[in-house]
Amino acid sequence: MLREKKPLQVATFSSREYDLTLQADVGRLLADTRPDVVIHLAARVGGIGANRDNPGRFFYENAIMGIELMEQSRRQGVTKFVQVGTVCAYPKFTPVPFKEDDLWNGYPEETNAPYGVAKKALLVQAQAYREQYGFDAIYVLPANLYGPGDNFDLDSSHVIPALIRKCVEARARGERAITVWGSGRATREFLYVDDAARGILLATERYDRPEPVNLGTSREISIRELVETIARLTGFTGELEWDAGKPDGQPRRKLDVERARRAFGFEAQVELEAGLRRTIDWYESSLTATRA
Repeated sequence: MLREKKPLQVATFSSREYDLTLQADVGRLLADTRPDVVIHLAARVGGIGANRDNPGRFFYENAIMGIELMEQSRRQGVTKFVQVGTVCAYPKFTPVPFKEDDLWNGYPEETNAPYGVAKKALLVQAQAYREQYGFDAIYVLPANLYGPGDNFDLDSSHVIPALIRKCVEARARGERAITVWGSGRATREFLYVDDAARGILLATERYDRPEPVNLGTSREISIRELVETIARLTGFTGELEWDAGKPDGQPRRKLDVERARRAFGFEAQVELEAGLRRTIDWYESSLTATRA
């Protein structure tokens, strides 16, 4: 006889409702929602500039949110805890492709090290809680994320939304050039938001081990090629001026994704250009809606 499944209920919230840096708010959140599973996605994040300007804030807030939420989830009987980490936790000169076993073989790239170390500490917490308390906590490491709904604020956004906004605004104003940080030689791997969500859910359902697991495409692109692609897709035909006085960040990023494929069947489906088109379309639609 089949057991009747309870209907799935998903609770989401904003930091205005529950501030996860405050112990009392974490307790109130768990008391109000009574979750069986917690997927911890909250983070204080930004691009290279935001990380460089806020190292203390990014370390403290990311560490304290994860530490307190995991501890109170354990105490209140949560059956599974999914900690979403960051590719920034990897050492600056990790051999490519990044394997999970290389995570502790060096210090992260300096501009985002406080953020990366804070997130990596939560892996230690998850493993320690599994060992001592039998708490089912897992840790996933997604590549750089992008997609509709991203943060397009030039002071705090990541590279893709920042470049989309620069190109769209420069095209609209008829400007002859945009300025891009760094040399363009650094490489990155990007994971579309829908793929990331699917990978996290698959890990939640099927993964139950202490080892961290990468989520990505295992395809890297140089920042120069990325900028040229976004310029083409947005219709910006002006010049690209490179500000070599600004940092490149980590020299290369490309993940080994075999563990995720073997452990829970995850493979990314959205090609970068298709994901960029969707993201650009969403951003331009949001501008149109704002003006209406």
